[in-house]
Amino acid sequence: MAMMSRKRVLVIEDERPIAEPLAEALQREGFEVELAGTAAEGLDAFSAREPDIVLLDVMLPDGDGREVLRQIRRAGRTPVVMLSARGEEMDRVLGLELGADDYVTKPFSAAELVARMRAVLRRSAEAPPREAGGVLECGEVAMNLDTRAVTREEEPVELTVKEFELLRVLLQNSGRLVRRDDLVADVWDENWFGSTKTLDVHVSSLRKKLGDDPASPRYIHTVRGVGFRFSSADELQR
Repeated sequence: MAMMSRKRVLVIEDERPIAEPLAEALQREGFEVELAGTAAEGLDAFSAREPDIVLLDVMLPDGDGREVLRQIRRAGRTPVVMLSARGEEMDRVLGLELGADDYVTKPFSAAELVARMRAVLRRSAEAPPREAGGVLECGEVAMNLDTRAVTREEEPVELTVKEFELLRVLLQNSGRLVRRDDLVADVWDENWFGSTKTLDVHVSSLRKKLGDDPASPRYIHTVRGVGFRFSSADELQR
């Protein structure tokens, strides 16, 4: 029987007292590990050979790890776990909004981190493929699922990863109520345990970028305490 290839981990972490013992622990758990001490080194290593998962420190000597995350997300959906000494909720929300798959606060145990990594890798492997090809369109709002471009009245709308996914779900269900729990499960994760305010923050931002008035919405309607609904094509023609 052929042996399964080891999962490759790219660790972008500048603190050697953390990075080196972490690399040894991951190798004992059967991972292949590559270390990078700066944002530039990390992006070079990522481009040279895309890993199965990235462990990414938020604070790096030559830049913000969240900018590294943005560039990784432009390249694709490689799982990313953010590492940070800061545990404030808004820091976690921002990292997850930009497309991180999990967020671990220092100090952490190797056992906890490995468990989270395996959970992220398992979700990534089990996740159904996103709908490929085509355009979702309702009224003046259009979304190209291939290029991930969004327009309103043919003008580009710049969205974060989570805002894009949120709009995708709403457009796919235009005219129908989407419950809050279903939105969180689809856009974040069915086991998400963060603040429910995260969804409201993203809806508010999405409305602002679409030029929607929450007091008299054209596109995204709130069903208080239940969920949200994107207007149907018929409603937008009136």
